Amino acid sequence: MRIGVLGAGHLGRIHIQQLLTIREWELVGFFDQNPENAERISREMGVKAFASIDELISACDAVDIVTPTLTHFQCAAAALKKQKHVFIEKPVTNTLEEARNLNRLAQEASVKVQVGHVERFNPAFKAALPYFNEVRFIEAHRLSQFNARGTDVSVILDLMIHDIDIILSVVKSNIRRISASGVAVVSDTPDIANARIEFDNGCVANLTASRISLKKMRKSRLFQRDAYISVDFLDKKTEVVRMKNVDDNTSPFSITIDLGPDKPAKEIIFDQPEVAEMNAIREELLSFYHCIKDNTRPVVTADDGARALDVALQILEKMKFNSNLISQDKY
Repeated sequence: MRIGVLGAGHLGRIHIQQLLTIREWELVGFFDQNPENAERISREMGVKAFASIDELISACDAVDIVTPTLTHFQCAAAALKKQKHVFIEKPVTNTLEEARNLNRLAQEASVKVQVGHVERFNPAFKAALPYFNEVRFIEAHRLSQFNARGTDVSVILDLMIHDIDIILSVVKSNIRRISASGVAVVSDTPDIANARIEFDNGCVANLTASRISLKKMRKSRLFQRDAYISVDFLDKKTEVVRMKNVDDNTSPFSITIDLGPDKPAKEIIFDQPEVAEMNAIREELLSFYHCIKDNTRPVVTADDGARALDVALQILEKMKFNSNLISQDKY
């Protein structure tokens, strides 16, 4: 199946590298609006650089969109109108209206659209999936050192949106309330932010994202009845602490906890699920191929991308509202 890449910046280059390793895809080439960059990548990687977006789209069965967020909808719409399957990086579009229009165009074209929320394919998260059962509290930290390359959008759309998508995939409930605060430290948009998402089923998620940290961290802690699950997205590690009632089969060497009179003692079980070695970007691009070939639902649909964007934009609005309140308090 033929695929082409739109955008050959830092992430687009990685997509090109990974597509070259997937035998199921035939990479026909790429388009980048910077002629010098296009010529350099074409020469270094042995991949054809197309002269225009339309020319590339016409040569493909599917398009991989890795352009700046502002151009996502324009590029996707051009591909969908020619009935091409679309893989589109996160955030899915720049506005919620664009996301809804993209959904409509995809349905009209009867093609597949997958959104690049790559952490769904992180092997540490995949190892944790069998343990989730009515998660009730989540704490997520995604911290990064400053890099001017990502400051065209706020830290919410740059970093926190990863954890928003993960949480929405785990918690099967509607959102009741969102509160948030953030500060623009070195750029014109928030560089550090915290959000609290409350769900109808009682689950609460606290998310912190920063792009001005001294060290990197991408870790989520999820709590549910009788279990604690830690997922380290950066170091690819998963740890699970479970509790179960002590019974006749419990080893005398087991770690137990006495919860007091009239309550059964609990055995504490430590699990470290095996985390497979895999490249998450390669896995999501391979998954995109299989959803087209097998006519199945993409792991991350256009609707999933729209939901994550919707929550991210609500968080930005709450931060704006809170900032206005603080400014008013000064006077």
